[in-house]
Amino acid sequence: MLDVCLLGTSGMMPLPGRSLTALMTRFNGSSLLIDCGEGTQVSIREKGWSFHDIDIICFTHYHGDHISGLPGLLLSMGNADRTEPVTLIGPKGLEKVVNSLRIIAPELPFDIYFKELNRAEEVIELKGYEIRAFRVRHNVICYGYSIIIRRGGRFYTDMAHENNVPQRLWNRLQKGEIIEEEGRIYTPNLVLGPERKGIKLTYCTDSRPTKSIIENAKVSDLFICEGMYGEREKDPKAREYKHMTFNEAARIAKAAEVRELWLTHYSPSLTRPEDFIASARRIFPNTKPGKDRKSVTLEFDKNE
Repeated sequence: MLDVCLLGTSGMMPLPGRSLTALMTRFNGSSLLIDCGEGTQVSIREKGWSFHDIDIICFTHYHGDHISGLPGLLLSMGNADRTEPVTLIGPKGLEKVVNSLRIIAPELPFDIYFKELNRAEEVIELKGYEIRAFRVRHNVICYGYSIIIRRGGRFYTDMAHENNVPQRLWNRLQKGEIIEEEGRIYTPNLVLGPERKGIKLTYCTDSRPTKSIIENAKVSDLFICEGMYGEREKDPKAREYKHMTFNEAARIAKAAEVRELWLTHYSPSLTRPEDFIASARRIFPNTKPGKDRKSVTLEFDKNE
């Protein structure tokens, strides 16, 4: 299962009760963060989750409302006795940007590893997460992310016996290990059926609608997407500043055949997103307005 918490839903500036953009997930003891706007660490505290287990922080881009909370978060992680390395992922310039911010957080009890994104699409596997980064269309280089938790095939005792696999190796093969013993190589497909449907979460902010978002969000269990503006009269402003409206996000969700859409990254002028949700729901019925610390646990399909 994958725990998901939308820590902050505000774009451009924080508001009372609405922190800047951030998303946090937890899987198998490892936490992942996408973006870290001002107020992120406060929202983590209010959610009751821990800084200590954040192993990966991904950035969509380097506008202040998406990264301004990083120095304080890193210091809080250090004060929480974090010593294991933390991996940061983001567009070109990541290391330069982060090191500039770290002037006010120069000493940390853990190492930082940098993974800069240079291609239109990249796949990174860390801590059980398959992270798919894909370029979107903003006024600076910007990426969306799909987080995938894969699920291996079902274990079949009959297959193991038919393939003469010693019982002592079953558990290791179930975990995906390839074993060489007594001149024979044992692979997981000797005891497992086809890979089953896993869990997929897609997150995108600060972009105009693009084909890359539809392709990468395809059949996501949860699609969290920017809805900067809900008001119809703000459509020209969305196009000018390379943002997205509620209805545009809903059309992407429909085209990508996702299960559920949460809107986020609201304009400061949009104080009541729920007042504008009806038109988006006419396009994609399972559209929901995001709010700070809105949470869900995504689970594997019990019928698989």
